[in-house]
Amino acid sequence: MTSLTSSRINFKDVVVNPANLKCSSLPLFSLRNQYSVNFHLSWLGFIVAFLSWFAFAPLIPDVIKEDLHLTSSQVGNSNVVSLCATLIVRFIAGPLVDRFGPRKVMAGLLLCGAIPSGLAGTAHTANGLYIVRFFIGILGGTFVACQAWTTAFFDKNVVGTANALAGGWGNAGGGITFIIMISLYNSLVSDGLTPHVAWRAAFAIVPVPFLLTIAVATLVFGTDHPAGKWSDRHKAIAQGIKAGGPPPVSLEHKVDSIKKDASGDVEVTVSPVNALESELDFAVNEPVTWALVVKVITRPLTWLPALAYFSTFGYELAIDANLANVLFSLYKSPNFGQTKAGYIASIFGLLNIFTRPLGGYFGDLIYQKFGVPGKKYLLIFLGAAQGLLSIGLGLYIDNNQHPSLTILIVLLVLISIACEAANGVNFSLVPHCNPCSNGFMSGIVGGTGNLGGIMFAMIFRFQPTPLGKALWISGIIAVVINLLLTVIRVPKV
Repeated sequence: MTSLTSSRINFKDVVVNPANLKCSSLPLFSLRNQYSVNFHLSWLGFIVAFLSWFAFAPLIPDVIKEDLHLTSSQVGNSNVVSLCATLIVRFIAGPLVDRFGPRKVMAGLLLCGAIPSGLAGTAHTANGLYIVRFFIGILGGTFVACQAWTTAFFDKNVVGTANALAGGWGNAGGGITFIIMISLYNSLVSDGLTPHVAWRAAFAIVPVPFLLTIAVATLVFGTDHPAGKWSDRHKAIAQGIKAGGPPPVSLEHKVDSIKKDASGDVEVTVSPVNALESELDFAVNEPVTWALVVKVITRPLTWLPALAYFSTFGYELAIDANLANVLFSLYKSPNFGQTKAGYIASIFGLLNIFTRPLGGYFGDLIYQKFGVPGKKYLLIFLGAAQGLLSIGLGLYIDNNQHPSLTILIVLLVLISIACEAANGVNFSLVPHCNPCSNGFMSGIVGGTGNLGGIMFAMIFRFQPTPLGKALWISGIIAVVINLLLTVIRVPKV
């Protein structure tokens, strides 16, 4: 007999909720069931998007800037242009997910993004760079499909952890891209290519093959919904209602049957005890209509995670795009060049491997005891902490002529923990907000996060000196936004 408790998440067995066919466990270490297959495809689609979306950031402070004869303002403009494209695509991707399902949207975005990625090397002027980065920004929309996909397959007791793991592992691509692109560029130069050719060749070698491979794998091996086709998603819920109603918020279940499928995986069918209804239990993605749009965008609950994501993920995007340039400007010397600045900057993105999943995991744990309000206040606490730490870092840089690199890295790590954990908590909260429009909701939150990225990037663009000023201004904005969000009410379960 297999059972779950409120303090432990099952990472081994496939535990299916018969009410909605979602998985109440996280069987991550097997590829013999549709839940783990789709989970892994979701984060792989997101991580390979970063291989192109963020590929300019580690090379632009030195080699690309010099090769294209860019000014610092033009470098900042290109960062903003890239985020603008993602903003637009994320708002569009949400309704597309509700209409066609996250699998098809994910594959479509990867295929579309591969085209401008292959053309990155054709940029020879600032305007050419703007155009290429704008269309590569399409790949940022994969986040919406990633989160909507995991939400469709995992039940409310583990959806926070599932979303945060997929989002965190995918987001780590921001850091991995720094390492890959710098190492590949240095290798190509050492093999005899000129810098002019090497950075262009790097784009053709890395992003394009990965984008195409994962797009094909998504179409071949992925599935739309636990019920099968996306058009059959309502049938699963209808069967669940006939079977006896919604599952409980607590994880107290009784085991109805245990059986092995042909591949040998154990499937445990459970039924609820002492059920407490949640809107999330029987929510089904509905196609977006104008009436639905008005209903969703006029609810304060919609803007709680959206504005929180504006202040956290938006901040993260701006840091990822500008940190290497800040470090290069602060510490440029014969012993500190583009390579070292890029490697240190990669830490911020790489920490997503652990930090964002921890945020989702703790969001699920708090949910067991305090319900949705617990997720809300954890989110606000982390967002405010990020803001305060950013203020401290900015003031430290501005008030020290030669700021210690060690202290700066420690503060950056603390900021990344708070910021990225908040992002994980956020998408453990999103499924509870307008659950029948999860794609649209994910698009709004993801798009608003990108809007935050544009705003914070503009702060870095127009406050280039002193270098710490952009950091403490961004920190003040984050603190204010998160404190204002405390007044928005959330459902209990």
